[in-house]
Amino acid sequence: MNDAVRVPAWERALPAFPYLFLLLPATFALISEWRPAVLLVSLLALVWMAMLYRPERQLLIRVGYLVGMLVMLAFLVHADSVFSVTGVGIFLQAFALLPGRLAYAGVAATAAVLVLARPRAGESAGDLIVSFLVAVLIASATGVLFTAIVNESEQRRKLIAELQRTSTELAALAEQNAELQARLLTSAREAGVLGERQRMAREIHDTIAQGLTGIVTQAEAAEDDPGSAGARLTAIGGLARESLAEARRSIHALRPGPLHDADLASALEKLVRERSGAAAELTVTGDPLALHPEVEATLLRVAQEALTNITKHAEATQVVVTLSYLDDVVALDIHDSGAGFVPGTGGGFGLIAMRQRVTRLAGTLAVESTPGRGTAISATVPAIPLADGTGE
Repeated sequence: MNDAVRVPAWERALPAFPYLFLLLPATFALISEWRPAVLLVSLLALVWMAMLYRPERQLLIRVGYLVGMLVMLAFLVHADSVFSVTGVGIFLQAFALLPGRLAYAGVAATAAVLVLARPRAGESAGDLIVSFLVAVLIASATGVLFTAIVNESEQRRKLIAELQRTSTELAALAEQNAELQARLLTSAREAGVLGERQRMAREIHDTIAQGLTGIVTQAEAAEDDPGSAGARLTAIGGLARESLAEARRSIHALRPGPLHDADLASALEKLVRERSGAAAELTVTGDPLALHPEVEATLLRVAQEALTNITKHAEATQVVVTLSYLDDVVALDIHDSGAGFVPGTGGGFGLIAMRQRVTRLAGTLAVESTPGRGTAISATVPAIPLADGTGE
């Protein structure tokens, strides 16, 4: 983005106006009649203007500049009335150089020079006063308009500069937000790995390890009592099959199979369609987009856990699942018409696991339930898009 504030063409040409108000009448005056004195004073006025016309200089220097210009203006107007045009330029300079009421004093002095210095042709004092007042009035009105335009232009320039500064800050914030999102994703992955390790540890401890312990116990008992070996072997076989089933279930939980060859909406549709018992339906709103595998896996796991709980506990007759793609988040809403429960007293480990999955992606999980009126679960997570080359 270009930080420079674009200046309108008329503003860029504004510094040249005082010179034009002097050069043009000088050209016409010298063409009509060659007068070296007029040429000399005109050139002196141009040099004076080029050297001293600086609105940023000290007030005393600016006042001295205007006084010098008025002296030369008096000579030029007396020599040729066409130089009255130069007075218009000095009117504008007075408002540009002098503050407040002092600018009107400069206008009045310029008007007095224009009226008194020009050649008189039998004009009375009253005529001169009227000419002076008309000149002051017109010059003041023009100066007020000129000042208003310049001030408005300056305010607009400051506003544009402020907008550009704000835009730059917003761009920087957007970059920071992208970096934070990347860090969040990295943290989510690390937290996910740690969470899966903890889950696997609990699963192994509570299921597979207990099954293996039972197998060892049965084997040792068979050695101590060979007569019960047949029954012990049968028990060992049952424990082994149960442990194998638990191992497969735990391994499958590490990587959601429905997402291997389908998007999130399709995986949810299949999950809802395969439900037994209650009538379930899926609604997808917004524009679907490919999300990061962590996001899709989290939402799918939440849906699996919620639908499992509904099947086991809710005795629902209807289940509605809604997947909503919003601007920067994805929301999954699951509502059933089942038995419900009192929040804080029901739900067990399943709700805790769902909340942990969602919060580790900086999302939110809301649960609303009333006994006899069903349960509503809403999971909202950031819509982190699938980056090029990103895999699960």
